[in-house]
Amino acid sequence: MPNIKPVSDLRNYNEVLQSVDIGQPVFLTKNGRGRYAVLDMREYEKTQATIKLMAELSKGERSAQEKDWRTADEVEAGLGITP
Repeated sequence: MPNIKPVSDLRNYNEVLQSVDIGQPVFLTKNGRGRYAVLDMREYEKTQATIKLMAELSKGERSAQEKDWRTADEVEAGLGITP
């Protein structure tokens, strides 16, 4: 269940921060609408790493579509790996 609090609760920010945990961000509302999310730093870093990985995978897929796909054997040979 999402942890939603009004932004005015930041007056007692320690209480808000104690509610934050990995997988449990606190969503702050302003005038009844979602405005901010407070999340654990490890979760933020994991999210950023996931975004970067997805971007790199997308580049690789695009490259493969433009230049043709390689078989696993071709990749291993290119890397000097022998099965």
